[in-house]
Amino acid sequence: MSTKQATEEILQVVDFRAAQHFVQRHPSDFATRLPAVQRALYLLFNEGYHGASAELAVRAELCEEAMRLAALLLGHPLGATPATYALSALMCLNKARLPARLDASGRLNSLFDQDRSLWDQKQVSEGLQLLDLLANGSELSEYHVEAGIVAVHATAPSVQSTNWEEIVSLYNTLMTIRPTPIVALNRAIAIGQLDGPKRGLEALRRIADAERLAKYPFYEAAFGEFELQSGWASSRVNTFLQLWRSAEARSSGNSSVSASRPVVFDSRT
Repeated sequence: MSTKQATEEILQVVDFRAAQHFVQRHPSDFATRLPAVQRALYLLFNEGYHGASAELAVRAELCEEAMRLAALLLGHPLGATPATYALSALMCLNKARLPARLDASGRLNSLFDQDRSLWDQKQVSEGLQLLDLLANGSELSEYHVEAGIVAVHATAPSVQSTNWEEIVSLYNTLMTIRPTPIVALNRAIAIGQLDGPKRGLEALRRIADAERLAKYPFYEAAFGEFELQSGWASSRVNTFLQLWRSAEARSSGNSSVSASRPVVFDSRT
């Protein structure tokens, strides 16, 4: 489904004023459709945040549209569920990092290279407030767990001071809810940060259905960085170093751009 199609379908469901008569007569159908709408909003936000477009690494307007539509859900009694609150919190906390997500040349900055002083603290506060509203609830969705992970990052002064043990624990929980290869990849990256690169490599090798990550650049890059940190020589390390040198070469022609490592640990950490 294209971004336009997804947005149109979401609007059909969350345009509550136009659909008020339907909602009043068929509240059970609304509740049945709500998880699909929440998922579509999640994907719409990620389309903007992770930049699948070859031309644009980040599309902030898609993030903002997803947040606007999520706010419509929160404004309706049938849409304001714990999962919607958690999804909105996740969006706020991720959007807070957008000002530092690109360097001066428009390339993605990894979590390690982001200037955290640029993070939008208003968005962080809003996200944390939404999470606080869920503190005493019994429901636990994937959005709750992902928002918890991003909250740990958002409140850490630096990568080094990040509570990686808590992040690994949250990824363990997420794996019980949504056991996908990408979740397993991010769990492996967090394990490497907590217990060292060799443990990270072990976790990477244990990913089920890893062939589904064959075209996912963060997968090979994670192997390359962990192998480099372990002092090993491999084709993955060579590829990783070529990416790094390419970044350095691009930045050398622009004094306003500082060379940084290729984006590895920012797929979903």
